[in-house]
Amino acid sequence: MAHFHVIAGGRDNAVFPNVRRISVSDVFAALKEGLDDFWDKPSHYVFLCLIYPVAGIVLARWTSGANALPLVFPLMSGFALLGPFAAIGLYEISRRRELGMDTSWQHALEVRHSPAIPAILAVGALLVAIFVAWMYTAQALYIRLFGPEQPASLMTFISDVFTTSQGWQLMFYGNLIGFFFALIVLCTTVVAFPLLLDRDTGALAAVYTSLKAVVVNPIEMMLWGLIVAVLLAAGFAVFFAGLAIVIPVLGHATWHLYRKVVEPERL
Repeated sequence: MAHFHVIAGGRDNAVFPNVRRISVSDVFAALKEGLDDFWDKPSHYVFLCLIYPVAGIVLARWTSGANALPLVFPLMSGFALLGPFAAIGLYEISRRRELGMDTSWQHALEVRHSPAIPAILAVGALLVAIFVAWMYTAQALYIRLFGPEQPASLMTFISDVFTTSQGWQLMFYGNLIGFFFALIVLCTTVVAFPLLLDRDTGALAAVYTSLKAVVVNPIEMMLWGLIVAVLLAAGFAVFFAGLAIVIPVLGHATWHLYRKVVEPERL
């Protein structure tokens, strides 16, 4: 029965919410509303999200040795694959602000009391599996092009990537493959976590609703994915510190995008 609850939620049968047709202006409106949520109490949110830039710096340091250099970019880009799950506390803050409740940062941990937590963890496990698959794929691509030998140094690695035909192939095929992994995450989770936090629909309905949202609004969802990619790249570009602002803004905006895409529950 617990397994069924994860799939179908707290009801006898899985409930599939209705999806609205939205416009490009709705996407930018969601981003603006996410920024408004962030500025409501920015010091709390920045403090909460310092874990993300710190984690990024730790990852970069951990992979700074020559043996792990080829994994630096896959780790950084793979960071975005886990983003929808990592930002779940931010959805909770936006939900509480919408309801006029206390939005102190510690309430981000209230998600652990959600009746949908088994389904949330199940969809989170899906993202972890996608992240692991991406890492193995990226490593396999590097070995196929450069062989099993690791670069002797950082400068050697940079030179190999930018001045050799194998390096250009690595960048082209790596970004192409990475795009498909990101597309899978977008299609399966664009509104999945906010939906589960808002109502206990179960993992199946959450993933299905995300897929339907992309099918019904392909241009708008692709635009949203592009916005996420550009803002995350900007956050990484300033030595990860920008993530302390980018991630909470995107997290809050995702909640508002969910509100625009998914029709309210009929009581």
